[in-house]
Amino acid sequence: MSKRNSQAAKSAARERLRQERERQAKRDKVKRQSIVAASIVGVLAIAGGISYAVVQMNEPSKWEKAADAKVTAPANTSGKNGTTVTLGESKSDNVVHLYEDPRCPGCASFEQGIGEAVNKGMEDGTYKLSFTIGTFLDGNLGGEGSKNALSALGAALNVSPEAFIDYKTALYSAEYHPEESTDEFAKDDYLIKVANSVDALKDNKKFQDAVEKGTYDAWAVKMGDSFQKAEGVESTPTVKINDKVIETPSTDAEWQKALKDAGVTK
Repeated sequence: MSKRNSQAAKSAARERLRQERERQAKRDKVKRQSIVAASIVGVLAIAGGISYAVVQMNEPSKWEKAADAKVTAPANTSGKNGTTVTLGESKSDNVVHLYEDPRCPGCASFEQGIGEAVNKGMEDGTYKLSFTIGTFLDGNLGGEGSKNALSALGAALNVSPEAFIDYKTALYSAEYHPEESTDEFAKDDYLIKVANSVDALKDNKKFQDAVEKGTYDAWAVKMGDSFQKAEGVESTPTVKINDKVIETPSTDAEWQKALKDAGVTK
């Protein structure tokens, strides 16, 4: 009895050991499979991340997309893609044409110095005032402030010629015009902040939506292209009176003399 029971116990022990080895072998197999699966997932994740990064690197920028987009031209424009902006009700044939870049410090000095006198001549009917606005400083300095500000100017022009003039004056003012090397105009909230200093644009939801949605981005790109093609324009600001480039005046007296020399009278 005792001998038989001892043999049975040994057999049972060997069977438990065999079963435990099988269970351990299964656990080891599952563990190996898990490690392999995790490694594959990791490799796929890395590959996916690299693929995503490559796709992102090849994704066109906002302004590259705008260059190929359909142009929505603001109101109060004319010509191909709306890049002709001529304001005023003068009955004469006299036209003063300004070539500027929103980030240009020289343009800011010009506007702060005699901008009011230039605008007054348009308002009192002495001449019409035309604008071609460039964005070349974005290329020279890096950034997108000139293009973004020009797009916002398009939104202001869509509101009214007066809103455009007042907003341009505000952007070039000593209070709001940033240093040339900074890119404050690239920020929509900054452009809207400046616009809130202009009566016609203050809390103007339609204007703000156009700025934030980039409604006039494609127009800004086309206007920048038009600036690059302008004859006789090598820097900003450049002033033409009746298609003739003049030495840029810095005082009201110099401006009045330039008009007189050009034969421009009311």
